[in-house]
Amino acid sequence: MKTKLILWSITVALSGFLFGLDTAVISGAEQTIQKLWQLDNVMHGLAVSIALYGTVLGAMLGGYFADSLGRKKSLFWVGLLFFVSALGSALAQDVYTFMIFRLIGGFSIGASSVISPMYISEIAPAKKRGMLVALFQFNIVFGILIAYISNYFFQELGSQNSWRWMLGIVGVPSLIFTFLTTQISESPRWLILKKNSVKSAKDILIEIDPDTAEATYQSIIKSKESAKGKAKVAFFSATYYWPILLTFLLAFFNQASGINAIIYYAPRIFEMAGLGKSTALLSSAGIGIINLAFTLIGLSLIDRYGRKTLMYLGSGGYLLSLGLIARAFYIDSYEGITLFVFLFIASHAISQGTVIWVFISEIFPNEVRAAGQSMGAFTHWIFAAILANVFPIIAGQFGGGPIFLFFAVMMFLQLLFVRFMMPETKGVALEDMGSRLH
Repeated sequence: MKTKLILWSITVALSGFLFGLDTAVISGAEQTIQKLWQLDNVMHGLAVSIALYGTVLGAMLGGYFADSLGRKKSLFWVGLLFFVSALGSALAQDVYTFMIFRLIGGFSIGASSVISPMYISEIAPAKKRGMLVALFQFNIVFGILIAYISNYFFQELGSQNSWRWMLGIVGVPSLIFTFLTTQISESPRWLILKKNSVKSAKDILIEIDPDTAEATYQSIIKSKESAKGKAKVAFFSATYYWPILLTFLLAFFNQASGINAIIYYAPRIFEMAGLGKSTALLSSAGIGIINLAFTLIGLSLIDRYGRKTLMYLGSGGYLLSLGLIARAFYIDSYEGITLFVFLFIASHAISQGTVIWVFISEIFPNEVRAAGQSMGAFTHWIFAAILANVFPIIAGQFGGGPIFLFFAVMMFLQLLFVRFMMPETKGVALEDMGSRLH
Protein backbone atom coordinates (compact mmCIF):
# COMPACT_ATOMS: atom_id res chain seq x y z
CA MET A 1 0.00 0.00 0.00
CA LYS A 2 1.09 3.55 -0.70
CA THR A 3 2.49 5.76 2.07
CA LYS A 4 -0.09 8.56 1.75
CA LEU A 5 -2.98 6.07 1.93
CA ILE A 6 -1.58 4.54 5.12
CA LEU A 7 -0.74 7.87 6.78
CA TRP A 8 -4.13 9.42 6.07
CA SER A 9 -5.99 6.29 7.17
CA ILE A 10 -4.03 6.08 10.45
CA THR A 11 -4.50 9.80 11.14
CA VAL A 12 -8.27 9.68 10.65
CA ALA A 13 -8.53 6.41 12.58
CA LEU A 14 -6.97 8.21 15.58
CA SER A 15 -10.38 9.78 16.19
CA GLY A 16 -11.29 6.23 17.22
CA PHE A 17 -8.63 6.46 19.94
CA LEU A 18 -10.36 9.56 21.34
CA PHE A 19 -13.69 7.75 20.97
CA GLY A 20 -12.48 4.75 23.02
CA LEU A 21 -10.62 6.83 25.60
CA ASP A 22 -13.55 9.16 26.21
CA THR A 23 -16.04 6.28 26.32
CA ALA A 24 -14.15 4.20 28.88
CA VAL A 25 -12.62 6.75 31.27
CA ILE A 26 -16.04 7.19 32.89
CA SER A 27 -15.86 3.60 34.20
CA GLY A 28 -13.20 4.62 36.72
CA ALA A 29 -14.96 7.82 37.76
CA GLU A 30 -18.66 6.92 37.83
CA GLN A 31 -18.84 5.57 41.39
CA THR A 32 -16.86 8.50 42.84
CA ILE A 33 -19.13 10.96 41.01
CA GLN A 34 -22.21 9.22 42.40
CA LYS A 35 -20.93 9.61 45.97
CA LEU A 36 -19.52 13.13 45.46
CA TRP A 37 -22.81 14.59 44.24
CA GLN A 38 -25.03 12.10 46.13
CA LEU A 39 -26.85 10.89 43.03
CA ASP A 40 -29.69 8.37 43.14
CA ASN A 41 -29.66 5.49 40.62
CA VAL A 42 -31.78 7.35 38.06
CA MET A 43 -29.67 10.55 38.14
CA HIS A 44 -26.48 8.52 38.23
CA GLY A 45 -27.55 6.54 35.16
CA LEU A 46 -28.27 9.82 33.35
CA ALA A 47 -24.92 11.35 34.35
CA VAL A 48 -23.06 8.32 32.97
CA SER A 49 -25.18 7.90 29.85
CA ILE A 50 -25.50 11.60 28.93
CA ALA A 51 -22.43 11.30 26.70
CA LEU A 52 -24.25 8.60 24.78
CA TYR A 53 -27.19 10.90 24.16
CA GLY A 54 -24.61 13.32 22.76
CA THR A 55 -23.39 10.56 20.45
CA VAL A 56 -26.94 10.19 19.15
CA LEU A 57 -26.99 13.90 18.25
CA GLY A 58 -23.49 13.67 16.74
CA ALA A 59 -24.50 10.64 14.68
CA MET A 60 -27.63 12.42 13.42
CA LEU A 61 -25.71 15.52 12.32
CA GLY A 62 -22.36 13.93 11.40
CA GLY A 63 -23.44 13.04 7.86
CA TYR A 64 -24.82 16.55 7.28
CA PHE A 65 -21.56 18.19 8.39
CA ALA A 66 -19.48 15.68 6.41
CA ASP A 67 -21.41 16.54 3.24
CA SER A 68 -21.61 20.31 3.76
CA LEU A 69 -18.19 21.10 5.31
CA GLY A 70 -16.27 18.16 3.89
CA ARG A 71 -14.74 15.17 5.66
CA LYS A 72 -11.46 16.94 6.53
CA LYS A 73 -12.88 20.12 8.08
CA SER A 74 -15.50 18.14 10.02
CA LEU A 75 -12.78 15.98 11.58
CA PHE A 76 -10.89 19.11 12.68
CA TRP A 77 -13.96 20.31 14.60
CA VAL A 78 -14.48 16.85 16.08
CA GLY A 79 -10.97 16.99 17.60
CA LEU A 80 -11.52 20.47 18.99
CA LEU A 81 -14.81 19.50 20.64
CA PHE A 82 -13.15 16.46 22.23
CA PHE A 83 -10.67 18.87 23.87
CA VAL A 84 -13.39 21.22 25.13
CA SER A 85 -15.31 18.28 26.60
CA ALA A 86 -12.30 16.79 28.39
CA LEU A 87 -11.32 20.08 30.00
CA GLY A 88 -14.86 21.03 31.00
CA SER A 89 -15.72 17.60 32.45
CA ALA A 90 -12.53 17.53 34.52
CA LEU A 91 -13.16 20.99 36.00
CA ALA A 92 -16.94 20.62 36.61
CA GLN A 93 -18.12 21.62 40.09
CA ASP A 94 -21.64 20.19 39.87
CA VAL A 95 -23.39 17.35 38.08
CA TYR A 96 -25.24 19.61 35.61
CA THR A 97 -22.06 21.31 34.33
CA PHE A 98 -20.45 17.89 34.18
CA MET A 99 -23.29 16.55 32.03
CA ILE A 100 -23.14 19.50 29.60
CA PHE A 101 -19.46 18.86 28.85
CA ARG A 102 -19.95 15.09 28.68
CA LEU A 103 -22.75 15.75 26.18
CA ILE A 104 -20.27 17.71 24.01
CA GLY A 105 -17.81 14.81 24.18
CA GLY A 106 -20.57 12.43 23.19
CA PHE A 107 -21.40 14.63 20.20
CA SER A 108 -17.78 14.30 19.07
CA ILE A 109 -17.87 10.51 19.46
CA GLY A 110 -21.08 10.24 17.44
CA ALA A 111 -19.79 12.50 14.67
CA SER A 112 -16.45 10.67 14.50
CA SER A 113 -18.24 7.31 14.17
CA VAL A 114 -19.91 8.69 11.02
CA ILE A 115 -17.13 10.70 9.41
CA SER A 116 -13.96 8.67 10.05
CA PRO A 117 -15.02 5.23 8.68
CA MET A 118 -16.66 6.99 5.73
CA TYR A 119 -13.50 8.96 4.91
CA ILE A 120 -11.29 5.86 5.06
CA SER A 121 -13.71 3.78 2.98
CA GLU A 122 -13.68 6.52 0.32
CA ILE A 123 -9.90 6.58 -0.05
CA ALA A 124 -9.18 2.85 0.38
CA PRO A 125 -8.90 0.26 -2.43
CA ALA A 126 -11.58 -2.46 -2.27
CA LYS A 127 -9.16 -5.29 -1.46
CA LYS A 128 -7.77 -3.46 1.61
CA ARG A 129 -10.86 -1.49 2.64
CA GLY A 130 -11.88 -3.84 5.45
CA MET A 131 -8.51 -3.67 7.18
CA LEU A 132 -8.07 0.09 6.75
CA VAL A 133 -11.56 0.99 7.99
CA ALA A 134 -11.11 -1.46 10.85
CA LEU A 135 -8.13 0.66 11.98
CA PHE A 136 -10.83 2.95 13.39
CA GLN A 137 -12.10 0.11 15.59
CA PHE A 138 -8.54 -0.85 16.54
CA ASN A 139 -7.99 2.69 17.79
CA ILE A 140 -11.27 2.58 19.72
CA VAL A 141 -10.17 -0.50 21.67
CA PHE A 142 -6.64 0.88 22.08
CA GLY A 143 -8.21 4.00 23.58
CA ILE A 144 -10.34 1.84 25.89
CA LEU A 145 -7.24 -0.05 27.04
CA ILE A 146 -5.34 3.16 27.74
CA ALA A 147 -8.38 4.50 29.62
CA TYR A 148 -8.50 1.45 31.90
CA ILE A 149 -4.75 1.56 32.57
CA SER A 150 -4.86 5.33 33.12
CA ASN A 151 -7.82 4.96 35.50
CA TYR A 152 -5.96 2.31 37.48
CA PHE A 153 -2.88 4.47 38.00
CA PHE A 154 -4.84 7.62 38.84
CA GLN A 155 -6.92 5.59 41.31
CA GLU A 156 -3.73 4.33 42.96
CA LEU A 157 -2.69 7.93 43.65
CA GLY A 158 -5.47 8.00 46.23
CA SER A 159 -6.39 11.63 45.61
CA GLN A 160 -10.02 12.73 45.93
CA ASN A 161 -9.54 14.48 42.56
CA SER A 162 -8.31 11.34 40.77
CA TRP A 163 -11.52 11.22 38.77
CA ARG A 164 -10.80 14.70 37.38
CA TRP A 165 -7.43 13.54 36.05
CA MET A 166 -9.06 10.43 34.57
CA LEU A 167 -11.38 12.62 32.50
CA GLY A 168 -8.99 15.50 31.78
CA ILE A 169 -6.25 13.35 30.28
CA VAL A 170 -8.38 12.98 27.12
CA GLY A 171 -7.53 16.61 26.28
CA VAL A 172 -3.91 15.83 25.37
CA PRO A 173 -4.49 13.42 22.44
CA SER A 174 -7.46 15.58 21.39
CA LEU A 175 -5.13 18.50 20.62
CA ILE A 176 -2.68 16.22 18.80
CA PHE A 177 -5.46 14.80 16.63
CA THR A 178 -6.84 18.27 15.86
CA PHE A 179 -3.43 19.34 14.51
CA LEU A 180 -2.97 16.13 12.48
CA THR A 181 -6.29 16.64 10.66
CA THR A 182 -4.78 19.72 9.01
CA GLN A 183 -2.21 17.46 7.34
CA ILE A 184 -4.60 15.09 5.55
CA SER A 185 -6.25 15.59 2.16
CA GLU A 186 -9.97 15.81 1.43
CA SER A 187 -11.89 12.74 0.24
CA PRO A 188 -11.69 12.60 -3.58
CA ARG A 189 -15.21 11.17 -3.78
CA TRP A 190 -16.59 14.12 -1.77
CA LEU A 191 -14.72 16.57 -4.03
CA ILE A 192 -16.24 15.05 -7.17
CA LEU A 193 -19.75 14.33 -5.91
CA LYS A 194 -20.37 17.39 -3.73
CA LYS A 195 -18.02 20.10 -5.05
CA ASN A 196 -17.42 19.06 -8.64
CA SER A 197 -13.70 19.66 -8.03
CA VAL A 198 -12.60 17.09 -10.57
CA LYS A 199 -8.96 18.16 -10.96
CA SER A 200 -8.31 18.31 -7.19
CA ALA A 201 -9.90 14.90 -6.73
CA LYS A 202 -7.83 13.38 -9.53
CA ASP A 203 -4.61 14.82 -8.06
CA ILE A 204 -5.46 13.23 -4.69
CA LEU A 205 -6.24 9.86 -6.30
CA ILE A 206 -2.81 9.99 -7.96
CA GLU A 207 -1.21 10.77 -4.58
CA ILE A 208 -2.99 7.77 -3.06
CA ASP A 209 -2.05 5.35 -5.85
CA PRO A 210 -1.00 6.46 -9.37
CA ASP A 211 -1.50 2.90 -10.70
CA THR A 212 -5.23 2.80 -9.92
CA ALA A 213 -6.06 6.53 -9.99
CA GLU A 214 -7.54 6.63 -13.49
CA ALA A 215 -9.71 3.54 -13.03
CA THR A 216 -11.02 4.79 -9.68
CA TYR A 217 -11.68 8.23 -11.13
CA GLN A 218 -13.65 6.80 -14.05
CA SER A 219 -15.66 4.60 -11.69
CA ILE A 220 -16.64 7.61 -9.53
CA ILE A 221 -17.55 9.72 -12.59
CA LYS A 222 -19.65 6.87 -13.99
CA SER A 223 -21.46 6.55 -10.65
CA LYS A 224 -22.09 10.31 -10.57
CA GLU A 225 -23.45 10.36 -14.13
CA SER A 226 -25.66 7.38 -13.41
CA ALA A 227 -27.11 9.05 -10.32
CA LYS A 228 -27.61 12.32 -12.23
CA GLY A 229 -29.79 10.57 -14.78
CA LYS A 230 -32.23 9.41 -12.12
CA ALA A 231 -34.83 11.39 -10.22
CA LYS A 232 -33.66 12.31 -6.73
CA VAL A 233 -34.94 9.71 -4.29
CA ALA A 234 -35.56 10.28 -0.57
CA PHE A 235 -33.19 8.35 1.69
CA PHE A 236 -35.99 6.60 3.58
CA SER A 237 -37.61 5.05 0.54
CA ALA A 238 -38.00 1.65 -1.10
CA THR A 239 -34.86 2.33 -3.20
CA TYR A 240 -32.59 2.09 -0.15
CA TYR A 241 -34.79 -0.22 1.94
CA TRP A 242 -32.42 -3.19 2.01
CA PRO A 243 -29.15 -1.44 3.04
CA ILE A 244 -31.15 0.57 5.62
CA LEU A 245 -32.62 -2.61 7.13
CA LEU A 246 -29.24 -4.39 7.17
CA THR A 247 -27.57 -1.38 8.80
CA PHE A 248 -30.30 -1.01 11.42
CA LEU A 249 -30.17 -4.68 12.43
CA LEU A 250 -26.37 -4.87 12.56
CA ALA A 251 -26.16 -1.72 14.70
CA PHE A 252 -29.00 -2.88 16.96
CA PHE A 253 -27.40 -6.28 17.58
CA ASN A 254 -24.06 -4.59 18.29
CA GLN A 255 -25.57 -2.96 21.37
CA ALA A 256 -27.98 -5.81 22.21
CA SER A 257 -24.86 -7.88 22.94
CA GLY A 258 -24.36 -5.81 26.10
CA ILE A 259 -20.94 -4.51 25.08
CA ASN A 260 -21.40 -0.97 26.37
CA ALA A 261 -22.85 -2.19 29.67
CA ILE A 262 -19.59 -4.07 30.25
CA ILE A 263 -17.34 -1.26 28.95
CA TYR A 264 -19.08 1.41 31.06
CA TYR A 265 -19.68 -0.62 34.20
CA ALA A 266 -16.86 -3.18 34.17
CA PRO A 267 -15.53 -2.37 37.67
CA ARG A 268 -19.10 -2.42 39.05
CA ILE A 269 -19.82 -5.81 37.42
CA PHE A 270 -16.66 -7.30 38.90
CA GLU A 271 -17.54 -5.85 42.31
CA MET A 272 -21.05 -7.32 42.01
CA ALA A 273 -19.28 -10.63 41.51
CA GLY A 274 -17.36 -10.14 44.77
CA LEU A 275 -14.02 -8.72 43.63
CA GLY A 276 -12.40 -5.83 45.56
CA LYS A 277 -12.30 -2.34 44.04
CA SER A 278 -8.61 -2.38 43.10
CA THR A 279 -8.88 -5.90 41.65
CA ALA A 280 -11.98 -4.84 39.73
CA LEU A 281 -10.16 -1.91 38.13
CA LEU A 282 -7.21 -4.14 37.22
CA SER A 283 -9.56 -6.78 35.76
CA SER A 284 -11.07 -3.99 33.67
CA ALA A 285 -7.62 -3.30 32.23
CA GLY A 286 -7.55 -6.99 31.28
CA ILE A 287 -10.71 -6.34 29.25
CA GLY A 288 -8.82 -3.67 27.33
CA ILE A 289 -5.90 -6.02 26.56
CA ILE A 290 -8.18 -8.83 25.34
CA ASN A 291 -10.18 -6.32 23.29
CA LEU A 292 -7.03 -5.03 21.60
CA ALA A 293 -5.56 -8.47 20.89
CA PHE A 294 -8.71 -9.88 19.29
CA THR A 295 -9.39 -6.69 17.34
CA LEU A 296 -5.93 -7.13 15.79
CA ILE A 297 -6.87 -10.70 14.87
CA GLY A 298 -10.16 -9.52 13.38
CA LEU A 299 -8.37 -6.76 11.47
CA SER A 300 -5.98 -9.31 9.93
CA LEU A 301 -8.82 -11.68 8.94
CA ILE A 302 -11.59 -9.38 7.67
CA ASP A 303 -10.30 -8.99 4.10
CA ARG A 304 -9.11 -12.59 3.91
CA TYR A 305 -12.16 -14.48 5.16
CA GLY A 306 -14.85 -11.82 4.93
CA ARG A 307 -17.32 -10.07 7.20
CA LYS A 308 -19.77 -12.96 7.62
CA THR A 309 -17.14 -15.46 8.79
CA LEU A 310 -16.11 -13.13 11.60
CA MET A 311 -19.76 -12.60 12.57
CA TYR A 312 -20.32 -16.38 12.79
CA LEU A 313 -17.26 -16.74 15.04
CA GLY A 314 -18.39 -13.93 17.31
CA SER A 315 -22.01 -15.07 17.58
CA GLY A 316 -20.93 -18.48 18.90
CA GLY A 317 -18.58 -16.88 21.42
CA TYR A 318 -21.29 -14.45 22.54
CA LEU A 319 -23.76 -17.26 23.23
CA LEU A 320 -21.26 -19.27 25.27
CA SER A 321 -19.85 -16.38 27.32
CA LEU A 322 -23.16 -14.62 28.04
CA GLY A 323 -24.77 -17.91 29.02
CA LEU A 324 -21.96 -18.59 31.50
CA ILE A 325 -22.10 -15.04 32.96
CA ALA A 326 -25.90 -15.25 33.38
CA ARG A 327 -25.56 -18.66 35.05
CA ALA A 328 -22.93 -17.32 37.47
CA PHE A 329 -25.32 -14.60 38.66
CA TYR A 330 -28.32 -16.96 38.86
CA ILE A 331 -26.51 -19.55 41.03
CA ASP A 332 -24.52 -16.88 42.93
CA SER A 333 -21.20 -18.55 42.16
CA TYR A 334 -18.62 -16.33 40.46
CA GLU A 335 -15.65 -18.63 39.99
CA GLY A 336 -14.31 -17.95 36.52
CA ILE A 337 -16.41 -14.79 35.99
CA THR A 338 -13.36 -12.82 34.82
CA LEU A 339 -12.59 -15.46 32.17
CA PHE A 340 -16.23 -15.44 31.00
CA VAL A 341 -16.12 -11.66 30.58
CA PHE A 342 -12.81 -11.93 28.72
CA LEU A 343 -14.38 -14.53 26.36
CA PHE A 344 -17.28 -12.15 25.75
CA ILE A 345 -14.90 -9.29 24.92
CA ALA A 346 -12.85 -11.51 22.58
CA SER A 347 -16.04 -12.60 20.79
CA HIS A 348 -17.13 -8.99 20.34
CA ALA A 349 -13.72 -7.73 19.24
CA ILE A 350 -13.21 -10.32 16.51
CA SER A 351 -16.73 -9.93 15.11
CA GLN A 352 -19.09 -7.01 15.70
CA GLY A 353 -16.31 -4.74 16.91
CA THR A 354 -14.28 -5.24 13.73
CA VAL A 355 -17.18 -5.52 11.27
CA ILE A 356 -19.73 -2.81 12.18
CA TRP A 357 -17.99 0.37 11.00
CA VAL A 358 -16.59 -1.40 7.91
CA PHE A 359 -19.94 -2.84 6.83
CA ILE A 360 -21.95 0.34 7.39
CA SER A 361 -19.38 2.48 5.56
CA GLU A 362 -19.45 0.35 2.41
CA ILE A 363 -23.01 -0.81 1.65
CA PHE A 364 -24.65 2.52 0.73
CA PRO A 365 -24.36 4.13 -2.74
CA ASN A 366 -22.11 7.21 -3.05
CA GLU A 367 -25.01 9.66 -3.19
CA VAL A 368 -26.42 8.59 0.22
CA ARG A 369 -23.36 7.22 1.98
CA ALA A 370 -23.22 10.07 4.51
CA ALA A 371 -26.93 9.67 5.31
CA GLY A 372 -26.52 5.90 5.61
CA GLN A 373 -23.49 6.21 7.88
CA SER A 374 -25.43 8.67 10.05
CA MET A 375 -28.41 6.35 10.26
CA GLY A 376 -26.24 3.40 11.25
CA ALA A 377 -24.33 5.39 13.85
CA PHE A 378 -27.59 6.88 15.16
CA THR A 379 -29.09 3.40 15.63
CA HIS A 380 -25.92 2.20 17.36
CA TRP A 381 -25.81 5.16 19.74
CA ILE A 382 -29.49 5.46 20.61
CA PHE A 383 -29.50 1.84 21.81
CA ALA A 384 -26.15 2.37 23.56
CA ALA A 385 -27.59 5.36 25.43
CA ILE A 386 -30.73 3.49 26.48
CA LEU A 387 -28.67 0.50 27.64
CA ALA A 388 -26.20 2.57 29.68
CA ASN A 389 -29.08 4.49 31.23
CA VAL A 390 -31.14 1.49 32.36
CA PHE A 391 -28.35 -0.99 33.17
CA PRO A 392 -27.64 0.23 36.74
CA ILE A 393 -31.38 0.41 37.45
CA ILE A 394 -32.13 -3.11 36.18
CA ALA A 395 -28.94 -4.58 37.70
CA GLY A 396 -29.78 -2.94 41.05
CA GLN A 397 -33.35 -4.26 41.01
CA PHE A 398 -32.97 -7.75 39.52
CA GLY A 399 -29.23 -8.53 39.64
CA GLY A 400 -27.04 -9.62 36.75
CA GLY A 401 -28.78 -12.88 35.78
CA PRO A 402 -31.83 -11.64 33.85
CA ILE A 403 -29.98 -8.88 31.98
CA PHE A 404 -27.15 -11.16 30.76
CA LEU A 405 -29.69 -13.84 29.79
CA PHE A 406 -31.47 -11.19 27.70
CA PHE A 407 -28.19 -10.35 25.95
CA ALA A 408 -27.67 -14.08 25.18
CA VAL A 409 -31.12 -14.37 23.57
CA MET A 410 -30.37 -11.31 21.42
CA MET A 411 -27.15 -12.94 20.21
CA PHE A 412 -29.06 -16.03 19.09
CA LEU A 413 -31.23 -13.72 16.98
CA GLN A 414 -28.05 -12.11 15.61
CA LEU A 415 -26.84 -15.54 14.49
CA LEU A 416 -30.06 -15.96 12.49
CA PHE A 417 -29.56 -12.50 10.97
CA VAL A 418 -26.03 -13.38 9.80
CA ARG A 419 -27.16 -16.72 8.38
CA PHE A 420 -30.23 -15.59 6.46
CA MET A 421 -29.87 -11.85 5.73
CA MET A 422 -26.34 -10.46 5.86
CA PRO A 423 -24.52 -10.26 2.47
CA GLU A 424 -20.75 -10.64 2.06
CA THR A 425 -19.07 -7.39 0.95
CA LYS A 426 -15.42 -8.50 0.92
CA GLY A 427 -13.46 -7.10 -2.04
CA VAL A 428 -16.42 -5.37 -3.73
CA ALA A 429 -15.78 -1.84 -5.10
CA LEU A 430 -17.99 0.82 -3.51
CA GLU A 431 -19.57 1.68 -6.87
CA ASP A 432 -20.42 -2.02 -7.46
CA MET A 433 -21.96 -2.64 -4.03
CA GLY A 434 -25.54 -2.01 -5.16
CA SER A 435 -25.59 -5.05 -7.45
CA ARG A 436 -24.27 -7.25 -4.59
CA LEU A 437 -27.20 -6.30 -2.38
CA HIS A 438 -29.92 -7.33 -4.83
